[in-house]
Amino acid sequence: MACHEIAALRLGLMRLLGVKDEAARQHELAELGEARARSGVLHSMCEASDLNSLCRFYEAAVTSLEERVAAASPEDPQLAYLRSLIILAKKVELDLSNQLEALTRLFHDLEQMHDFVHEIYPVD
Repeated sequence: MACHEIAALRLGLMRLLGVKDEAARQHELAELGEARARSGVLHSMCEASDLNSLCRFYEAAVTSLEERVAAASPEDPQLAYLRSLIILAKKVELDLSNQLEALTRLFHDLEQMHDFVHEIYPVD
């Protein structure tokens, strides 16, 4: 379920951002249930050590969800729900990518601003 992907992503982000919200953490762990303990992409997302890894794991999770939907029977009563989850997961994937690009731009902009300050105030 994409709910699992979103929950694992939130846990990974909480870890990387240093968010100390135990209620939110417990909520996401409950959402994941046993899926958190199994090895695989969801577990890896929860334990990601950097944003690039978290993004790659999330992309893999979305791909897995897409494969699940593609394999679903047209008569599956959950098919519409699963398709909606893909829309949500893809939107989150785009947002995550945009945020990572913005942080990367900030990183490069900081260097440019640092250089600019030294143009105005040269180091002796």
